[in-house]
Amino acid sequence: MNRALRAMIADDEPLARARLLRMLGELGSVEVVAQCTSARETIDALRTVVTDVLFLDIRMQDADGFQVLEAAPAARPHVVFVTAYAEHAVHAFEEAAVDYLLKPYSADRLQAALERVRVRVPGMVPATTTHSPIAPHAYATRLAVSVGRRTRVIQVAEISYARAQANYAELRVDKRDYLLRTTIAELAERLDPTEFVRVHRSALVRIDAVESLESCGGGQYRLHLHDGVALRSGRSYRNAVRNAFGLA
Repeated sequence: MNRALRAMIADDEPLARARLLRMLGELGSVEVVAQCTSARETIDALRTVVTDVLFLDIRMQDADGFQVLEAAPAARPHVVFVTAYAEHAVHAFEEAAVDYLLKPYSADRLQAALERVRVRVPGMVPATTTHSPIAPHAYATRLAVSVGRRTRVIQVAEISYARAQANYAELRVDKRDYLLRTTIAELAERLDPTEFVRVHRSALVRIDAVESLESCGGGQYRLHLHDGVALRSGRSYRNAVRNAFGLA
């Protein structure tokens, strides 16, 4: 039997804590092991309380959520940011946040965040609830990227491909490139494998963005995209490409 997910709540607003506590109770299969009202209290609790996920507010009176993570033990739990401020989303995902909930969030949105956590906790399988059944793995539909001082939200369905650029993934959207601080491997895990395929150790492509394929020999292919870009697949991704496009 799947054990309950251990959760810690860190928010200095009593009403926000109470609402999250109530919603977690209604969704079931979650045990709230600690409630913290300040950054200092959260840091102390992370050192002593075993937890799987930390629901962390960004703005608290004594420090912000990012400062909490800086001071937290190295073996910290998975983090879901809970905030009223959308502009910190890019920074949150740079800190390897599992999800970013904007207040006021719905029960369905909270459920999706819990499922994202569960698939990352060893030995835990996604919970089945009668409240709001969802797919076992909730894949990303939007990604937040920095554009100067602004944060742009990109619809995943608009991405034609992504390529590795040092510690970033370069996303191609409508013939423009955006940098997301993540690796190609991490990005591939966040995207639906029925819509995206990894064709090279440094590239993945949206399947519907490919217009035609050309065999280059040696198990490699040149993928011609609708926007005129051509990508070459790696030998070790031969089967992935063939399966994605139904090649005999």
